[in-house]
Amino acid sequence: MSAAVIVALRVAATPQAAFTAFTRDIGIWWQSHPLFQLSRRGDGTLRFDPAGPDGRLVTRFDDGREWEIGPVRHWLPGERLAFGWRLPSFRGDQATEVDVHFEAVGAETRVTVEHRGWDSIPQNHVARHGFELMLLQRRLGEHWRGLLKAMAARM
Repeated sequence: MSAAVIVALRVAATPQAAFTAFTRDIGIWWQSHPLFQLSRRGDGTLRFDPAGPDGRLVTRFDDGREWEIGPVRHWLPGERLAFGWRLPSFRGDQATEVDVHFEAVGAETRVTVEHRGWDSIPQNHVARHGFELMLLQRRLGEHWRGLLKAMAARM
């Protein structure tokens, strides 16, 4: 997995508080995007279950159906979080990964999201909407920037 979307935003919190807001409150600040929905019915409510290094990111839909987005790969509170990111439409050999870093910068924390692996998803795949890789990454970066702003607004 080499191609990556990288977005960073400073938040008015400690790295530990930013990590907690990202993980514990993801179901509150996460916003569905029409281009990047997990399913045709939207994204549901995301959560880490269980919260911790042996967890996984899951979503639950209004009808009670639950789906695993991906396993947690790194869970270092206040430092780093990494997890798999798979859409239901991905084949078994297709996956992307999200890697989030929390770095103190004065009284703030720089939250950096790196979402990589989109070069392994074919351009004609429904998740890419036929977009060339650079355009897909630009749009996905805009989405992640909006998500981080939504998270920061709730802190």
